[in-house]
Formats: sequence, structure tokens, C-alpha cells
Amino acid sequence: MKIKVQNLLNISMVLLSWLTLPLLGTRNIKRFLPASLLIFLVEMLHARYGKKHRWWVFYNKTKSPFFGELPFQIGPFLAVSLWFLKWTYGNFMQFILLNGISTANFTFLVTYFSKKFRYYRLVQINNFQFFLYFFSKAFLLYWFQYLIELRREKNLFNDEESTNRNGSNRRKSE
Repeated sequence: MKIKVQNLLNISMVLLSWLTLPLLGTRNIKRFLPASLLIFLVEMLHARYGKKHRWWVFYNKTKSPFFGELPFQIGPFLAVSLWFLKWTYGNFMQFILLNGISTANFTFLVTYFSKKFRYYRLVQINNFQFFLYFFSKAFLLYWFQYLIELRREKNLFNDEESTNRNGSNRRKSE
């Protein structure tokens, strides 16, 4: 794949992903962004490790940081994390099923076409290992969101208790 085509693909991948985010709504973005950012950071660390161990290679090796894994991470990976949490949080089985299907599509279909069009290819791992590499992060993402929701509920409960103790909920006529 020529560098110009790859650059266009990278930019469009990120832009299309980010253009969907306003459809989530600000409330959902605020709710699910912390867990999505945590899993994004985990993915960035894993990608550095995977790149170092040549689990995959990108054909066009440029000095630009916008090539390689970064467009996938800041584009579809982050946006899909937000969307999947919005659609399925509260139903773990549905979340895992949706993640499994989308991860399988990416690791088998997208990887096949990426190799065919000389975008990237797997070197030291096979497609199934690549699938496990991404799918394992689904459990982490859900766990991060669960912990964040637990903390939010605890804070709301503590806020309600403190307002009840201070008497701010009493009627003014008393």
C-alpha cells in the first residue's frame, strides 16, 4: 500500500470513529470515557510490547507517529469501547458476545485484508493469539467500568447521607 493511501486510510479511520461520538451524548461520554481511556492506555502499553517482540509489522515504516498502531488506538478502538459500553453495560454476556464478534471480525477479516493490501501483517503470533490479545481487554474494560460505577454509587450514597445528617432535606415550614 502506498504511503499516501495509507495516510488517507489512517485519517479517515480516526475521523469516522470520532464523528460518531456526538451521537453517544455527553452524559454517556462522561460516564464511559474514564474506563475507555484506561483500556486505551493498557492497549498502548500492550502495543509497545507487541511491537518490540514483532508480533506484527506495518509495511510502510515512516517516522510519523500517525502510522502504525496509533490510528487504530485513537480511532476505532477508543470509539468502539465507548459505544459497546453504552449499548451493553449492565448485561455482561451481551457485552462479551458483542466484543467477541467484533474482535473476531477484526483479527481474522481485517488482518487478512491488511496483509493482502500490504498494510500490516502478523509475524510472531497467529490470528487466534491476536484475537486473544484483543479479546482479553474486553474483560478489563468491563471491570474498569464496573469499579467506576461502584465508586459513583458509593459517592452518591455518601452525599445523600451527609445531606440528611445536616438537615438540609427538612422542609422550611418546620
